[in-house]
Amino acid sequence: MNEVDDRTPRRVAEARLLFDCERLTLARRLRGLRKNQLAQAVGTTPKAIGQFEAGVQRPAEGTLSRLAIALGVPVEFFQAGRSPVSMDGAHFRSLRSTTQIERDQALAYGRIATDIVAALEDLVDFPAVDLPEYSVAPDEIAGSGPVEAARLARKALLDASGPVPHMVRLLEGRGVLVLVLPEATERVDAFSVGVHPRPMVLFNPAKGDYWRNRFDAAHELGHLVMHADAEPGEKIVEDQAHRFAAEFLMPEQDIAGELPATADWDRLAALKDAWGVSMAALLFRARTLKIMSEGTYRSAMSTLGARGWRRQEPGPARGLEQPSMLVHAVELVGGAGLDRDALAERAHVTRADLDLLVPHRH
Repeated sequence: MNEVDDRTPRRVAEARLLFDCERLTLARRLRGLRKNQLAQAVGTTPKAIGQFEAGVQRPAEGTLSRLAIALGVPVEFFQAGRSPVSMDGAHFRSLRSTTQIERDQALAYGRIATDIVAALEDLVDFPAVDLPEYSVAPDEIAGSGPVEAARLARKALLDASGPVPHMVRLLEGRGVLVLVLPEATERVDAFSVGVHPRPMVLFNPAKGDYWRNRFDAAHELGHLVMHADAEPGEKIVEDQAHRFAAEFLMPEQDIAGELPATADWDRLAALKDAWGVSMAALLFRARTLKIMSEGTYRSAMSTLGARGWRRQEPGPARGLEQPSMLVHAVELVGGAGLDRDALAERAHVTRADLDLLVPHRH
């Protein structure tokens, strides 16, 4: 104990000397706190927190210790030296249905993940980033751009007809960092960030729906393929990603001959199982491809609602497709002698945050 206590003031002094104001902002957002809440927790003012985060002032040693305790991070977390990864341009599904605090927290987890990856990359060979690009104008409403982009992406990433076996494995195999958000609010849908050097897709496990999760993955892939420069959150851009996902998961050439023109629930259940998409998505696809009339589609969707199938469709549940790239990397370095505690220290994150983002394999 004495040795640890003797070292603590020196570690705080070193962290203060190398204090990076952006890391304080990151830690606050990671914990979902406003400046006034953090100020109250450490016994200072919101103005002082703002000055620390702006780099106008550096916190005193005692304040820095209290900040670390309040935010649940080691004092080394605040050290400079790591190039910040920009999370600008994240494609959130709806900016109106989530608060800035919720979006900031989700993005902060993404930033922490990049620190973990950076700590691993010297030790593990991750798949190279290899995604096709097919820019679609963000104001294109009815053009064929998203469909063509999906066909190009399928040829580049899959080059096979029929259902996509595993969306998450497909993304990770092309170097995309896929994460499941810990303690995410239900209002934060899946989102993507086309960051350098490694794009990211983040899922919300609260949704708990295998079929929706696969569609979300294809939707976010659409953003990564089509929308490098598009303004996030715009309805047209989101509609384009939906059209991309529909063609990517249910290619017209492959599925048109299988879709029913009527609400044949047995047929739809079989297609759902085979293609890994929901009955609602299949109905919408049949309508889009003009196999099913507008009236028949609306009647079928009314039936879904009346039977409670809009919330939970019939049939056995499936577990979500789980990312494994980071889990496997952590296991590899663990086998070589770098355990999770050492990795967390190397990445300057807490062991708890590491375990949340990279859970142990069951």
